[in-house]
Amino acid sequence: MALLLLGFAVLHSGGASLRSWGEARIGARAWRLLFAALSIPAATLLIGYFISHRHDGVRLWNLQGVPGMVPLVWAGTAVSFLFLYPATYNLLEIPAVQKPQVRLYTTGIIRVSRHPQAVGQVLWCTTHLLWIGTSFMVVTCVGLIAHHLFAVWNGDRRLRQRFGAAFEDLASQTSVLPFAAIARGQQTLVWREFLRPSQLGILIAIGVLWWSHRWIPLAAAGFRASAIERFLA
Repeated sequence: MALLLLGFAVLHSGGASLRSWGEARIGARAWRLLFAALSIPAATLLIGYFISHRHDGVRLWNLQGVPGMVPLVWAGTAVSFLFLYPATYNLLEIPAVQKPQVRLYTTGIIRVSRHPQAVGQVLWCTTHLLWIGTSFMVVTCVGLIAHHLFAVWNGDRRLRQRFGAAFEDLASQTSVLPFAAIARGQQTLVWREFLRPSQLGILIAIGVLWWSHRWIPLAAAGFRASAIERFLA
């Protein structure tokens, strides 16, 4: 799992770092499609391996019978998705229907944290680590959080190189830690910025994920029987 996480981190963050170089040579749309063609299968493999092996290793704790644990885990996971998939992204740019562009986002979830995906990943790892409690899950969470901490530094570095003073101004008014800039008086929440159709889509996705969790054992069994699993073994 550690090797799969490292490979995905190199592929994903490496591709992001090479974006300017790649776009200058083959264009923004072609680079996005190439990036997606490599990243999506790698992420699918990573998720499949995680689902199949999440209970492997040593069981370090078992809190599943603790009163209130189920709603705590589900509430924390739901909030994590609001950070992992914020409404600041233009969804049509992901499949390159619209020309992908690099922007400085300043509204919505960015007022809470400049790196919402990192915050969401920490929340997701915390809730799932509490629920599963295995040594495999510890390795998974350490790897995911380490990758996102690197992405915080790498993302700021790339935006600083591209936007210069404009990014420095944004950085002075935002924070990586959620709500820190608001607590310092450098930022103000504007609730109407969160009332967007894409946020409704995220809530629907959370509901679908909750419903689909009943099929996780079948998905795990299918992955264990796959040729990919035999190759990894």
